[in-house]
Amino acid sequence: MMLNTKYRTDKPEIMDNFALEGEILRDALDKIAKINQLLGGNQLTLRGVQDLLNKTSTLDEITIVDVGCGNGDMLRALADYGFKNKLKFKLIGIDANNFTCTHAQQLSENYSNISYRCEDIFDKPFDELKYDIVLCTLTLHHFKEDEIIKLLRVFHNNATIGIVINDLHRNTIAYRLFQALCFVFRLNTMSREDGLISILRGFKKEELIQFSRKLNFKNYKIHWKWAFRYQWIIRKD
Repeated sequence: MMLNTKYRTDKPEIMDNFALEGEILRDALDKIAKINQLLGGNQLTLRGVQDLLNKTSTLDEITIVDVGCGNGDMLRALADYGFKNKLKFKLIGIDANNFTCTHAQQLSENYSNISYRCEDIFDKPFDELKYDIVLCTLTLHHFKEDEIIKLLRVFHNNATIGIVINDLHRNTIAYRLFQALCFVFRLNTMSREDGLISILRGFKKEELIQFSRKLNFKNYKIHWKWAFRYQWIIRKD
């Protein structure tokens, strides 16, 4: 079957249902986190944070927000990094699904500097939230173009240091490799179907550049990374 990846699909994912809960969702969240670890996704986001901090004067406390935090795996990796490097992090996970936030909180109970907020990022409370760095790992592709523009504008207005985005490269090879990955990791139906849709909702580099131009970002860089990811780092001027 020929696969056309020229344009982003607007087909919804099962996980876009914020009322979703239960063991199937828990299994999907944990396996997504595990796959992200194994494929270097967490390290990709962490290196983006390091890049922003390397050129920033040391702050007494650095507030980092993770949008679409899932089971909180990225925040726990950041907390461990901060502890090892004597950095004082205040870490906040945002997710619109209450079951997901509860699960993440349970997994993070040993981390006093991590908290979670269940809210829609297009509502006023998130619009008013301030932070130094905002992360968006495998989340941006869930939105349509006008929503992405709106969201990136909020990120840029409310961050003092910058933005780290880690998202999927829309690519036929990536799609076929994920099909093989589904078999190896025995992913459930929801994870399998959503993962394939996610790739088709991913991005081409030119699209990320266009977003940057529309929003007049002056200081940004976009790098292709394994496994078919884009690391997009936007630094505040």
